[in-house]
Amino acid sequence: MERNRQSLASNVAVAFVLTVSLFALWGLGHRLYDAVIPQFADALGLRGWKFTLAHNVYGFAYFLGAIPAALYARRFGYKAAIILGLGSVCLGAFVLYPAAVTREFPYFLLAVTALSCGWIVLEVAANPLAASLGTVETAVRRLNIAQSFYPFGALAGVFAGRWVATHNIALPAVRSVYPVLHPYILISVGIMALAFLIEDTQFPSIATEGIKDLKSAVRELRTLLSRPLFAFGVAAQFFSVLGMAATWSLSEQFSAAAFRSISPFALSDVLIWSLAVFAAGRLAGTALMYRYEPDLLLTAFACGGLVFVGAATFVNWPLGTILLIASNFFLSITWPTILGVSIRGLGPLMKLGTALICMGGAFGGVAYELIASVWNSQSLHAAPLVPVLCYGAMLAFAVAVYRAGRSAKPADTAKMAPRRV
Repeated sequence: MERNRQSLASNVAVAFVLTVSLFALWGLGHRLYDAVIPQFADALGLRGWKFTLAHNVYGFAYFLGAIPAALYARRFGYKAAIILGLGSVCLGAFVLYPAAVTREFPYFLLAVTALSCGWIVLEVAANPLAASLGTVETAVRRLNIAQSFYPFGALAGVFAGRWVATHNIALPAVRSVYPVLHPYILISVGIMALAFLIEDTQFPSIATEGIKDLKSAVRELRTLLSRPLFAFGVAAQFFSVLGMAATWSLSEQFSAAAFRSISPFALSDVLIWSLAVFAAGRLAGTALMYRYEPDLLLTAFACGGLVFVGAATFVNWPLGTILLIASNFFLSITWPTILGVSIRGLGPLMKLGTALICMGGAFGGVAYELIASVWNSQSLHAAPLVPVLCYGAMLAFAVAVYRAGRSAKPADTAKMAPRRV
């Protein structure tokens, strides 16, 4: 009996470590693509609507692909969904090669769509799996632990993008796209190894459970959307991603306004500092969750963010830049904590719940692109009002959760659980 208990604990630990690696992986993938899209645009001649579509395909894929990804994870289990997501990312990375050779936009669009679909499948499967590998009481903290590895992967993506840009300068134009492929080839090989490792590892039963009855998914969606606090969570995640995109973009804009001769590499340093502060905030916030409730911490961090970005609207640009970069500390735990408190206790509804929360976040990213395209550059000092609004919405959500005293009670949804296979 004791040996079985130790074996089960070991399986859970290994499964959690492998799941956590996925968070760093898609952090790397997201930031690398943002860093190399200008190189792809120059090499493939992406202009006008082609560049707009290529730049925003991630957001569109997240918004359109979240529900299908959740249905797949619901039917075949978390582990099967993770394997599918890794396979899609690997396929997309390899398809970039014929896109580079032929310089045909359809190949490139196919590759980027496969990459983004893979990331959303991984996100929909890995987040609830990380939350499920342990007790319900510690699910939000466990999700924050896993999400703490995202900024480290994102930093790796930024540095990889720098490498691409540096090596691209010294090459003839006809070969300029090939350095962009090198990181993706390495990533795809690593992903194949990770997929084989995950497939060969025995995960707890929670990772392989599936629900055969597809008709009940509509009932589950209705149930989720009928819960005001969950619907508020979807909206709060929208504002979380909108605030994140606005803060990172405004930090660079403030720096460019304060130092007009600043180089592109120096501007990328602003993002690096933002991600470093962001990582520090996630580590600190996760540590604090061992002592304080996630709802209370989300309230405190939202208040702190409000103060910093609010102050940035009243000071000059150099100090405003520092305040915006520092506000990443408070922005750090918002995404995983909003997701965690929104899906905790949902039991079999967690997969579809995660998809809806991710869709809200994806729409926040798309919304920022729309806002940025019409924003008057003469109103740069007023621009921090966007993250101020976002922090206000997240604070309202945190207060609502805190007042509701929402506790993790899987029994509330157990009576709705469809038949498992």
